[in-house]
Amino acid sequence: MIKARVLFAVRRRPLPKDVVTCGYFVMLAAVARGARIIYVPMLTVSAHHSADGQFPKRVALCDPRDENDMTLREQIGAALKQAMKDKAGSRLATLRLINAAIKDQDIAARGGDNHEGVSDAEILAILGKMTKQRQESVRAYEEGGRLDLAEREREEIAVISEFLPKQLSDEEVEAAIREVIEETGADSIRDMGKIMGALKSRYAGQMDFGAVGPKVKARLS
Repeated sequence: MIKARVLFAVRRRPLPKDVVTCGYFVMLAAVARGARIIYVPMLTVSAHHSADGQFPKRVALCDPRDENDMTLREQIGAALKQAMKDKAGSRLATLRLINAAIKDQDIAARGGDNHEGVSDAEILAILGKMTKQRQESVRAYEEGGRLDLAEREREEIAVISEFLPKQLSDEEVEAAIREVIEETGADSIRDMGKIMGALKSRYAGQMDFGAVGPKVKARLS
């Protein structure tokens, strides 16, 4: 297993047919014969030769990590770099808005004892808030007859949603509330903060906590 220096951003799409994935030493040999390196992430890779034993014209070291192994911050960063490379203007604009929102919260967090910035759970909360804002904008634009602006908001929602976990159904939300209440032994409205805290910790980005609050209050009243 070899570690290679980063020269280009990881491309998370199928490679061109004429590109052969290979290990570091095969890459060096291919380059010596005039091959062009296109993607070289700083990650561990397995070396193997092309099926016909010939050196290819273009070679690549592919990222072996699954996206689930990356932090949410890393996933967003990788998506932003890819959008820049693809010159996907609309997508890039939305990803930059996400990045800016995270950085704003990083600055606020580092003002205290936190020197690492916001966590993945907090990033999920940021994304959830951004999604809700745009959903409200969609309704407002549709009511005002600005369908073009409503569609733009939907496009942003689609990009943001790529980084959010699957949303819980109404039945799953009710089951989650019931489970947390039973686990904590909550029996009065005074326990509402404790219940909401537990739900936000477990289900960040998976439910609308603005809508969940009244449900919890109704159960504790």
